[in-house]
Amino acid sequence: MKKTSIIISALFAAFFLGSFVNGNQNASKDKTEKKQRNLKLGAFSMSLNVKDVKISKEFYEKLGFTVFGGSLEQKYLIMKNGNTLIGIFQGMFEGNLLTFNPGWDENAKNVKDWDDVRVIQKELKAKEIAIAPEADEKTVGPAFIMLSDPDGNVILIDQHR
Repeated sequence: MKKTSIIISALFAAFFLGSFVNGNQNASKDKTEKKQRNLKLGAFSMSLNVKDVKISKEFYEKLGFTVFGGSLEQKYLIMKNGNTLIGIFQGMFEGNLLTFNPGWDENAKNVKDWDDVRVIQKELKAKEIAIAPEADEKTVGPAFIMLSDPDGNVILIDQHR
């Protein structure tokens, strides 16, 4: 009986010690994660490479999207459905893009707290993410950068202000 209570006490102590150590490791991990700042990328949209902007416009209107910006003459439109944005672009780029607009919300309104594209670029480069083309860090105002995720999906970070 004495042997059983020693084993139970040892198991309890091991469990308690393990919980204490894991709790401290998780707290340490949480502190490390909190140190990483979230980049403020701005409004998000899908930019679609389309064959015919007029036909695509009609299709997306049937899905409830309305024209928010752009022009048919320039062969691109920004369309909106609620908070969802898509851009349809004829002949401007290859493939589709994930697009972020620092400094804007989904209504193309300026936001107060945002990261300039050059700040985003600097932080991404520090994390060893390849960027091409890069924004000129000596400039201010509108600029863009492009990068690809591990699967080759192209991401455009396009600042308009």
